[in-house]
Amino acid sequence: MTVRSIVCSRHAVAVLSGLVLAVSSRTADGQAERRTLSGERVAVYNLAGRVRVQSGTGSQVTVDITRGGADARNLKIESGDVRGWNALRIIYPSDRVVYRDRGDSYRTTLTVNADGTFGDARGDRGFFSRDRDRVEIRSSGSGMDAYADLTISVPKGQRVAVHLGVGEAIVTNVDGDVMVDVAAARVEASQTRGRLSLSTGSGSVTVTDAQGTIDLDTGSGGATVSGVRGESLRMDTGSGSIRVTDIDVREFDADVGSGGMRLLGVKSPRITLDAGSGSVELELLADVDDLRIDTGSGGVTVRIPTVLGAEVEIETGSGGIDTEIPVTMTKWQRDYLRGTIGDGRGRIRIEAGSGRVRLVK
Repeated sequence: MTVRSIVCSRHAVAVLSGLVLAVSSRTADGQAERRTLSGERVAVYNLAGRVRVQSGTGSQVTVDITRGGADARNLKIESGDVRGWNALRIIYPSDRVVYRDRGDSYRTTLTVNADGTFGDARGDRGFFSRDRDRVEIRSSGSGMDAYADLTISVPKGQRVAVHLGVGEAIVTNVDGDVMVDVAAARVEASQTRGRLSLSTGSGSVTVTDAQGTIDLDTGSGGATVSGVRGESLRMDTGSGSIRVTDIDVREFDADVGSGGMRLLGVKSPRITLDAGSGSVELELLADVDDLRIDTGSGGVTVRIPTVLGAEVEIETGSGGIDTEIPVTMTKWQRDYLRGTIGDGRGRIRIEAGSGRVRLVK
């Protein structure tokens, strides 16, 4: 419920003005304002600040908002239906926002709709209107000196989308369908259950102790994952390394434009790895049905357990092929191998543009 609706139901316009001023003064002192959001699909938009997404009780999403900066009073908070989503928007009435609390030097430009929404419109999660403005967020200089730190409490099973411009986002102990999309920010998630989708334009992503369906996407910035169980794990980085330890999923897909992969303690029957440039190191703990690895430049090392059985095909443009694993060869050349390991029930296909391919115990 908004401050406006509370006041209109109790007092006249004069009292409304007084209450609005009181809320502004509390905000300036660092006090949090609370908003509640109901419905099957809830979205939160904020251009600058720290966001924490955590487990909540009851049936509604609650958002605690703490304003900061010299111009914090000028921030506007709006909520309501936006194309089928109950969306809370922190409105910055300026095309230049100064956010100093991140601690480094940066400048980020976003396209923001008139209703305060922004994002990449993957599926039906992004909101776009024809009336848009370009907003620059920077670490210093002139502009609107303001930000909002948010604590978002999510009840079990809720679907929520969080959009952030600059700052940091932390997701912890949430059981639901959570999407976090940031322009330039570090994102961390831990102890989540359900569907988790994290996307950054620039900034690293870290996930620990997650169960369900996990989807990670970074434009520039590495991705680190540990302790994932469930249906699938998908990782995509434009530039930045991928690091994985201790995963057990039905399907694992990792793609890096530039940057290596180090994947240890992997259990998954279906694995697809693609590296434009950078080496790939994979440690398998269990048999596979289908393993495909493709690198443009960079070596490939696969550590294979004794229980594995598969048809194997390896091709490399330069670098050669080494194997410590007994392979029944049907074809062998310096840059090509085809054969069978164990019972041959699975399939392994490795292709390296340049770089040595090694199968080790």
